[in-house]
This record gives sequence, C-alpha cells and structure tokens, in this order.
Amino acid sequence: MSTDSTTPPRVLVTGGAGFIGSHVAEALIARGHPVVVVDDLSTGRRANVPAGAAFVAGDIRDAALVERVFTEHRPRWVSHHAAQTSVVRSTAAPIEDAEINILGTMRLLAAARRVGVERFVFASTGGAMYGEVPEGQRASAARCAAEPVNPYGCSKLAAEVYVRGSGLPYRILRYANVYGPRQDPHGEAGVISIFSERLGRGDPIKIFARAALGDAGCVRDYVFVADVVQANLAALDGRVPSVILDVGTGVATTTRALAEALRTRFRSSAPIEDAPPRAGDVERSVLDPSAARAVIGALTPLARGLDQTVAWFRERALAR
Repeated sequence: MSTDSTTPPRVLVTGGAGFIGSHVAEALIARGHPVVVVDDLSTGRRANVPAGAAFVAGDIRDAALVERVFTEHRPRWVSHHAAQTSVVRSTAAPIEDAEINILGTMRLLAAARRVGVERFVFASTGGAMYGEVPEGQRASAARCAAEPVNPYGCSKLAAEVYVRGSGLPYRILRYANVYGPRQDPHGEAGVISIFSERLGRGDPIKIFARAALGDAGCVRDYVFVADVVQANLAALDGRVPSVILDVGTGVATTTRALAEALRTRFRSSAPIEDAPPRAGDVERSVLDPSAARAVIGALTPLARGLDQTVAWFRERALAR
C-alpha cells in the first residue's frame, strides 16, 4: 500500500456485502478509498459488493482469516458492520449471537491493534441499547444508561465495551431502525423490507402487537440508509466529536402507521393481520436526533425514504 499522505486510506468494511455495509463501501469507493470487504454471505449477497472493492469471503469468528486479511491488506481504517442483527434470532440462539457480535469483534480488534489501525468505527444499535423509551422521550448516549432487554442488545453492548477498551481510536454509531434500498426482508429491523416484499406480491402483512393483540404495534424510529452512510463517513473522517453517536430521526412511528403508509405506496389492498407480541421486542424505541443533525445535517423524512425504498423494490420485482 502506498504511504503517500495524499492517498485515501485503505478501509476494511466487514459485512460489506450486506445492506448497510455495502452502501458504506460504495460511498468510500466513490471518494477514492481502496476498500476491502469481508463477508461470510450468510445474509449478504456477493452482488452487493461494489465494483472496485476487494472481496474476501469469510467469517469474522475465523481467527486465521481475520489475521490474513489484516496482514495482506493492512487497512488504516475499519468500518465494522458484520453482525448478527436479528432480535428474534438472538433470542432463539443467544450463544451464536454472542459468538458473532462479541468474539468476532474481539478478533477484529486484536488484529487491528497489531497492524496499527488509525480509526475503528463500530456499528452498534440504538434501537436495542436503551431498553424501553418512555412515551414522549428520546433516548441518547448522553442522557440514558444502556439497558438492553434482549440478547442482541446485550451482545452489542459487550462489543462496545471491548471497542472502548481496545486502545484504538474509535467511534461507536448506535443506529435506530435502518431501512432503504438493498435491504433483505429478514429480521425485525427489516420490517420495511418485509412489508415491501409482501405488498409487492399482494400478500398479507403481519403486525406484532406492542402489548395486546390488535394494538398499533411497537413504536420505532426509522432512519434512512443514506443518512447512516453519512454518519459513517463523518466518523471515519474524524468529524464526530463524541465517542458514541446516536443515528436516528427522533420520529416515533407505529408498525400499523408504517404498514398503512406502505400499502398506500404499493396501491395494495392486502390484508393486515394481527399477531401477539414477540419475545424480546422493545415496545418503544426512539432516539434523540440532535447529535446526528449537528454532524450530518437534516435527516431524510420517512415519507421521502419510503418513496425511494418502494421504487427500488418495484424495480427489483420488474428485473426478476
């Protein structure tokens, strides 16, 4: 790798074949950064890896693979998005969740220290980090304790602790529920993609109750993937002043309101089915957007983000 100070730093993007990671990798390549993507393709897709990125297929739990990637490519920056991200799956398989999110992160940190990584950005969760956020309130790292109530949130919090104690220059980004083009319809955090795929086919959609069957469903803060990308670029550039940044809009949306907004966009009369609450689901999660706004400016309104997301799903359907 060139040591010319004008050469953009080489960046390792773990999970770079997945939804968020592939958008981050794409943006870095557009800025001229050499990019290395590591992904085991368990949920990501090889087609998501942007042209120009080096791709290594593998699992971050594989110590030999991690060491080889850092030795051969010697990244100066790391954007760590490889993770188990489903609350439902974490509840069903908490040990696997911990192995990926905690042990995998520890392996990356050890290798990053060895080669002298200059910036390490960790993609964490705001949606699962703060537990129940009371009505009328917005959670933030500056004011709220981390109180996860499911294995996914717990594993992300533990990984944050290891990042903070690594000795590396770091930033932690706590995301609200991220959505947008290229998201696969799997996991609780992917409800917009789940609804979009089903409505596009004319299939029924299901609302898991917040507290009682038939209510409006859980309350979430939905943040568009383009805003998350900007937060990542700012963190890698050293433009995020605090070590933890909450990335959310501060807008509370029920699952039922989201479902109706998507049905309107798809011009669908598909029925909405009511389901009981799910184990591990937080009833209400909304983040304080003030710190994110100070770093990246105005955040994408949900209506505009949904328009772009629905357009992408329609284009994908036509391409099949």
